[in-house]
Amino acid sequence: MKQIFARVSIESFRRQLASVDSTPQFALLGICSGLVTGLVIIVFRKMVEMPLSIMLPENSENFEGLSLPYYFIMPFVGGLILALFMSLIRPDHRPVGVTHVLQRLGRYQGHLPVGNLLTQLFAGTIGLVSGQSGGREGPAIHLGAAGSSLLGQYLNLPNNSIRILVGCGAAAAIAGSFNTPIAGVIFSMEVIILEYTIAGFVPVILAAVVAAFLNQLVFGADIAFGVPPVAMLSFYDLPFLILEGIFIGSVAALFVKTIQVIHDAAPKSLPLKLMIAATVTGLAALLMPQVLGIGYDTVNSTLLGEIPLLILLAVCFLKLLTSATSVALGMPVGLIGPTIFIGALAGGILAAFAHYLTDGLSSPAFYVMLGMGAMMGAALQAPLAALMAVVEMTHNPNIILPAMLVIVVANIVASELYGQKSIFITQMEMLGLDFRQNPLSMALNRASVASIMSRSFLRVSQLLDAERINEINTARPQWLLVDGDQGPDTILRTEDLVTYLDVNSIDVGDDNISPINLNAIPATRKDVTSILLQATLSEALDTINNTGVGALYVNRISAPLIDSPVGIVTKEDIESYYQL
Repeated sequence: MKQIFARVSIESFRRQLASVDSTPQFALLGICSGLVTGLVIIVFRKMVEMPLSIMLPENSENFEGLSLPYYFIMPFVGGLILALFMSLIRPDHRPVGVTHVLQRLGRYQGHLPVGNLLTQLFAGTIGLVSGQSGGREGPAIHLGAAGSSLLGQYLNLPNNSIRILVGCGAAAAIAGSFNTPIAGVIFSMEVIILEYTIAGFVPVILAAVVAAFLNQLVFGADIAFGVPPVAMLSFYDLPFLILEGIFIGSVAALFVKTIQVIHDAAPKSLPLKLMIAATVTGLAALLMPQVLGIGYDTVNSTLLGEIPLLILLAVCFLKLLTSATSVALGMPVGLIGPTIFIGALAGGILAAFAHYLTDGLSSPAFYVMLGMGAMMGAALQAPLAALMAVVEMTHNPNIILPAMLVIVVANIVASELYGQKSIFITQMEMLGLDFRQNPLSMALNRASVASIMSRSFLRVSQLLDAERINEINTARPQWLLVDGDQGPDTILRTEDLVTYLDVNSIDVGDDNISPINLNAIPATRKDVTSILLQATLSEALDTINNTGVGALYVNRISAPLIDSPVGIVTKEDIESYYQL
């Protein structure tokens, strides 16, 4: 009895999730996603920070405290281990990071494989522990999105809800990594889901909040950076803020362009590319060890004004070079962290220049914080997420206006003046992937076929005997799903059969009437093919357009040669849905 009740409950839950109007059910999904992602991020951070706290003096980010030879040895050996690891695993398990999430969301309805999750977990850990130039946010987004997606796949949920789970996982990962839940939500909407809807907002917000709480329980409530009090003290800052936006927009465009150039010149072998990236990072670290690892300790020093201008210039340039090389050559680390690092140092450089020209300006930390947001917004083409990140990290609403100015100017400069796209879209184009979605596909992806399919049908053979005719006449379903030689191949309306019976004065109560061939009676027929119950309306429309059929029968079972139809969806049904 318990098993029957559980089955009924989960099937009812799946049916409710097929529609975009099931807010309570999506809210529950968001909470579950936040729990899963929060735990995954805790495990990942522990896997990275525990060995680093043992290997590095003082704290888990102090790569500068190592002796000179280890500046090169650590990333080089890490690259060697990664090259060996990647050469031993299946090629289809190698893609990782945000671009992998976007690809699976665009082409596979958010179904992320467990093999790639494990690759990201272990390869990302090796990369960060060995000091490769990158951040943990990209791996965290992949792990959170994959963990949430696998939860949906395990529960056999409709694909429209799995897509939302992927967005929940991405938001929860950002929230857990930075303690910035609002920025996580906006990032997910701007970069991952690419739309703002109530059905998406509710679960994504809950996922971000739950993941942030879990990470605060383990790592504390402090944000990733030690931000001193900052505010705009004078209107004399305004021209320098515009100049900062132009400068950092140019740096963001240079960063993305450098990634493209290095990718185009790189060899094809992934292990060889990883070794090249590790070698470049090691050689740069011999000059400036600050380029190693995530580098948030260097960002904190920049916020406090403790780094001289020449060092800022050198570290900023080398971090841009090493991070671009790591991203272009497929190092399994993130790029959001480096954009924040580069933006902070670029902001520090602009602050030093501004204070050299005039007095009475706001503190260098003010320009550093705005630089972090501007670089993140311009490189990712996600200005609102960057703005929310700045506000949450400073806990200061007075910074909103200057932050808006600098971030918008930087975005315009990068996208319009230099013609650079989002770094994630650029990566996908470099890999030959296409993530463009038209508004119609985005609208149809919000609902499953189960939300509009007709359950009023009977599956019948082409030849109907008297008993079957009487059964159809009594039940009067909307559709008759007619079997061919290899399963269902057409549908017709029951009204057409009833009309034929009336016109020919056939008494359905007569047990001696001759069998009727449904393919021989006058009727408007539609060819059909199958689609899975979990499919979205976008998948259904694509199937209809690609196969040329007029309707689909919705199949509960995905096993080959087995059909278990549970509904009928016509092209007109789909058109009616998106025209509402």
